[in-house]
Amino acid sequence: MSLTARPRRSCLYMPGANARALEKAQSLAADVLLLDLEDAVAPEAKLEARTQVTSAVRGRGYGAREVVVRINGLDTEWGLEDLQAAVAAGPDAILAPKVETPRDIETLDAAMAEAGAGAEMALWVMVEMPKTIFHIHDIAASASRTRLSAFVMGTNDLAKEMRAEMTPDRLAFRSALSTTVLAARAFGLAAIDGVYNDIQNAEGFEAECIQGRVMGFDGKTLIHPSQLEACNRVFAPSEADVAHALDVVAAFGQPENKGKGVLKVNGKMTELLHLEEARRLIAMDTAIKALESETA
Repeated sequence: MSLTARPRRSCLYMPGANARALEKAQSLAADVLLLDLEDAVAPEAKLEARTQVTSAVRGRGYGAREVVVRINGLDTEWGLEDLQAAVAAGPDAILAPKVETPRDIETLDAAMAEAGAGAEMALWVMVEMPKTIFHIHDIAASASRTRLSAFVMGTNDLAKEMRAEMTPDRLAFRSALSTTVLAARAFGLAAIDGVYNDIQNAEGFEAECIQGRVMGFDGKTLIHPSQLEACNRVFAPSEADVAHALDVVAAFGQPENKGKGVLKVNGKMTELLHLEEARRLIAMDTAIKALESETA
């Protein structure tokens, strides 16, 4: 799948120290599994978590789901060995926390290469520090010379660093969220929204999913399997959207419309830019159905 047609609607964090959770993940309807060695693991459990996560990745029990290992920062006592062990296990990507500058990306990229990562293994990074936001353009631009391929919002850490309050409208974080999406789109990266902490508030969670989709995110990070259904539904193209996209492609494909830049499709003025978006939406719908059939 190409970057634009790989489903990343739901990216579920799984605590690396919880062997039962790692096993349960094999049957969950998540597009992406984020096997966590960092925030979800206490210091005394770090080594055990590393062993369990790398064993789970090597076991190849997650089918077509994208598997990503979140390591501890390279500035910690566990970070470099996390990276080396994770690379050796062979996940789809390594997720690194607390990056702040393009130099951090280059350091991670070099460490992955030295650990033996093939070109197909991607680097994802957390966007969770104020300095990261100010450097986000240059960080995204480093994708042209590194394996960087995705931004993941770390809104909890960002809130702590900003001393900001989490409100339903996420007013304090809108500029950071939008700036990150803009940088991702400018340089062809995936953009994943942050977590929603109130597991019991299904209505609030769905509203935040909708907000993230409207802002342009590809999907959302999750902290509990109960959030999967709503997240997958909100970030997937609707049947009506797919039907309209098919009509747009069909209309521009008519011989009598060859060379035209603007058409009326289903009563709406439709330009060539809408044709490009229609093709992307159809490709995503096809990819989602393929993934769901493989993981059912």
